[in-house]
Amino acid sequence: MSPDVRRPARATAAAERIHATAITVGEAGILIRGASGSGKSSLALALIGLARQSGRFARLVADDRVAVSAAGERLLARPVAPLEGIVERRGLGLTPEPFTGAAVVRLAVDLIGEEPVRMPEPEDLVDSLAGVDLPRLRVAGRPGDERLVLAALDLFTEPGS
Repeated sequence: MSPDVRRPARATAAAERIHATAITVGEAGILIRGASGSGKSSLALALIGLARQSGRFARLVADDRVAVSAAGERLLARPVAPLEGIVERRGLGLTPEPFTGAAVVRLAVDLIGEEPVRMPEPEDLVDSLAGVDLPRLRVAGRPGDERLVLAALDLFTEPGS
């Protein structure tokens, strides 16, 4: 490359790989974090199923390992090779699942393994990841949590929020 030709500045920071699962519902990504065996994959599959039942587009982004990076004011989630299109189904093991290559994360969900507080403080409803502030929801990780997660996603991503 000649000295007078400059490369454009990178808009995206280097990706960090984290232990999490990511899906997209419509155009909004959901990042699900929790300890190994806490139910991240199960919650993701339940969310995808519930969203599809209501006529919404929903798809896996990544399971178990997610590459996250900041791009401007947004957090991007992408699958990590060689796990693209694979999800763990408890009792079946690793199975294929349609996936999409990236999503803009609009909500972080933490599986905490216990009942969350009834009335969280405002600061508990926000988290920062790769320098991007995100709405955060804490759930126990039990059947039915997918309804609360979709309600939170709709609340936090409605126009003007």
